[in-house]
Amino acid sequence: MLHSLRFRLPALFLAGIILAGASSAAIAVGLFQDLERKRSLAELRREAIGIASLYESQFQRFFTKGEEPEKAVLELERATGDRLFYVGVSTTPGEDPLTRTPHLLPDDIVPWRAKLIQTFEFALPGTGQEFLAVAHQVRVEKRAFGAVIVAKPKSQLRERWVTLIQRLGLAFLGGVLIAAGLAWYFGQRITRPVIALARAADEVARGKYEVEVRDVPGRGEVRHLADRFNEMASRLREANELERNFLMTVSHELRTPLTAIRGHVAALREGVADDPELRAESLAAVAGETMRLERLVGDVLDLAKLEANRFTVRREEVDMQRLLDRAYTGFDQEARRRGIEYDQRITAQSTIVSDGDRVLQIVTNLLSNAFRWTPDGGRVELELGADNGSVSVAVADTGPGIKPEEQEHIFRPFWTRDGRGTGLGLAISSELATALGGRIELETSPGKGSRFELLLPARPAAAAAPESI
Repeated sequence: MLHSLRFRLPALFLAGIILAGASSAAIAVGLFQDLERKRSLAELRREAIGIASLYESQFQRFFTKGEEPEKAVLELERATGDRLFYVGVSTTPGEDPLTRTPHLLPDDIVPWRAKLIQTFEFALPGTGQEFLAVAHQVRVEKRAFGAVIVAKPKSQLRERWVTLIQRLGLAFLGGVLIAAGLAWYFGQRITRPVIALARAADEVARGKYEVEVRDVPGRGEVRHLADRFNEMASRLREANELERNFLMTVSHELRTPLTAIRGHVAALREGVADDPELRAESLAAVAGETMRLERLVGDVLDLAKLEANRFTVRREEVDMQRLLDRAYTGFDQEARRRGIEYDQRITAQSTIVSDGDRVLQIVTNLLSNAFRWTPDGGRVELELGADNGSVSVAVADTGPGIKPEEQEHIFRPFWTRDGRGTGLGLAISSELATALGGRIELETSPGKGSRFELLLPARPAAAAAPESI
């Protein structure tokens, strides 16, 4: 549980919120403390300035009348309600300081001599109570007579800080609870499709391809990943189905010629075909079925080499007209037998540098596909053209055409439209065309036939030497 993404993602999100919230709260408390201290000092300064002005005028009046300083101090205490502390300063300018007053405050903790107004902190003797204070000089006849000290207990500031911290703590706790709920909600929203993907991947790893990840919200990376996974699973299902179909097809394609060969061999062995003419027919049939097996095995081997990038291409000069004559002749008898109108058109003379055997294999596969789908009495046309440094070989037929939904599968290995054949001819042709630096294009319309066009460069981009791909 603790190691799962479902737990770690919300936990990480919540930890980040807590860390950010705690840092923000600490900064806020520090700023509040600094602001509160400055505000308190400003208030104390204003009070000190006002009281010092009052005391200066009062002391000046007492000194003018020649009255005792003690009396002035006591009357000021009664009048203002303040406590006046003696700090060792002369109450009569130019004379010795008083030796006794009602309240004593050590001189060393009241830094009032340096400046007209001074900010400081001190602890009250005997109680240890801490104060934040402002001292303002009281000047009589332009001399420092004493200082007015306006102080505020620091405990009042601490009480405000504690109140703020408590309120921030409650707000922070509420925010954490809300954030935890949101983290869990969004964590589940994000991790649910990821967990579904992980489970689906486990199913695919076990060979179960009938899986699909659905109901992925949004249009972000997770949705894109789910779509790509579903596409991958679909292709794996299709590949698995094609593989099964291929095994069944190859088994059937192998069994048919093998059965025919076994029958003819048995007849020859048992002397059933003693007649020289029958013997020749049996041997011809065996040879034909053997060639059929050879083509099937050759197709499978070619596809395996192409997919493993171990296919050899031999570069040589190829007379395309002569090559097409050979390909055309190979289907001439079938065309006559089935009443198919079979034409060859050469619109340009061309010699290319390529692998002649592989080009012939591609053209033969295209013609074989055309004759397979063209009905008796139909039409097949083989055409050679050249344009802008490339040659084209087109094979057109009047077969049923190819449906739009089938066109994307037409060049895939093992795929067949009717379950017959191995589905390797067009796949191998497409791979060979790519290996030779060209391509095969398809034009088709359901009910009107198809046209496959092989496009090859007249001269390869690489050197005309044997190469392995």
